[in-house]
Amino acid sequence: MKDIMRTMIAKRKAGITCGVPSYCTANRLAIEAILEQAKRFDDYILIEATANQVNQFGGYTGMKPADFTQFVYEIADSVGFPREQIVLGGDHLGPLTWVTLPEEEAMANSIELVKQFVLAGFKKIHLDTSMKLSGDPADEMLSDEVIAERGVTLYQACEEAYQELLKTNPKEVRPVFVIGSEVPIPGGAQEEEDSISVTKPEAFEKTVQVYQETFVRHGIPDAFENIIGVVVQPGVEFGDADVFQYDRANARELCGALKKYDGIVFEGHSTDYQTPESLKQMVEDGIAILKVGPALTYGLREGLFALSLMEKELIVEEKRANFIDVMENVMLAAPGNWQKHYHGTDEEKELARKYSFSDRCRYYMNHEEMEKAIRKLFRNLNETGIPMNMLHQYMPRQYSKILAGSLKPEASALAKDCVVTFVEDYNYATKHNYMISNIFAK
Repeated sequence: MKDIMRTMIAKRKAGITCGVPSYCTANRLAIEAILEQAKRFDDYILIEATANQVNQFGGYTGMKPADFTQFVYEIADSVGFPREQIVLGGDHLGPLTWVTLPEEEAMANSIELVKQFVLAGFKKIHLDTSMKLSGDPADEMLSDEVIAERGVTLYQACEEAYQELLKTNPKEVRPVFVIGSEVPIPGGAQEEEDSISVTKPEAFEKTVQVYQETFVRHGIPDAFENIIGVVVQPGVEFGDADVFQYDRANARELCGALKKYDGIVFEGHSTDYQTPESLKQMVEDGIAILKVGPALTYGLREGLFALSLMEKELIVEEKRANFIDVMENVMLAAPGNWQKHYHGTDEEKELARKYSFSDRCRYYMNHEEMEKAIRKLFRNLNETGIPMNMLHQYMPRQYSKILAGSLKPEASALAKDCVVTFVEDYNYATKHNYMISNIFAK
């Protein structure tokens, strides 16, 4: 397995502007789309799972770390993508899902969590211990010292797990680590915001300083050889209907502070829906790890909706899959994954369930009724065929690719290409030679 994260750092040290997209999704069709696109370029791909998606108790996907590894590898095998060109990452690993527990219990769970991720082959680990636990002072912020102490404890657990891996494979690649967490909870902000505060340079520098001091105190002075990134808030975020685009002027002081540290880049979360130009500017400014999640399934949902609208034109009512209606009914029957995020009147919440940038419908995509509707939708359209004039109306980007011969006129391919639309933006931003290639070649 190539160490693409350390390679990216080495390239940047050599003056090459580059970065790595981090695709955070557990959706099968989205992962297929990402890997199929990467296959065309013989590329390496970073796929991440968050601690609430995947953990030792199953997370909301029902998968443990080893299950997620196998899940991704099986998808790779099905599309003919080499397993060794996949890097797996763990995001927000720490006591995220155990904040109601006292420190001793929450940290014991966190230690087991990170060990399982490392033993399952995850090579990029985001250590996040920023959340308060039961017993932490309720009326004051968690100190950098407490955050670092807990983070170093998890780093040591990861190292123990890595040493176990070395016993069976002496060439096992050592994981890299990202620290810091000045971002909203995974999945984007829960409330509408008027503005986004950029991380203060002194806050970033204190995070590094306190971690360095804590590592030294624990007898691990060389730990920063394995820490390649710090999560900061560079001023990007999205809500139900709004996107805060990157403003490099607002982030100038923060990005200027990064130049003092050799071998570290910033990791940007919630970069979904940024323009290609904004993403490219972020990479140029040192925000070289770009995490994207909801936008991927938002793109898939867009594609499925477009196919559903064409199905309504082409298929008699009694034979339709009616995916849009099925999705609404499934989400209404189990509101737990969207009701805290969507606000307003019943009509406004209905629109949010369909079109919100936070894309809470992604939590329902693996529901049996949803999967059944998607399969029926694909089958209906493949059997009847989609007229090119109708495709131009509902999916003009995919129409152009079909004309160019780079996309098959099949329903699943059309839906997945709506994910690729976002992937192409990240490739443009992170790969210095991407636009030299003919991305529409067969």
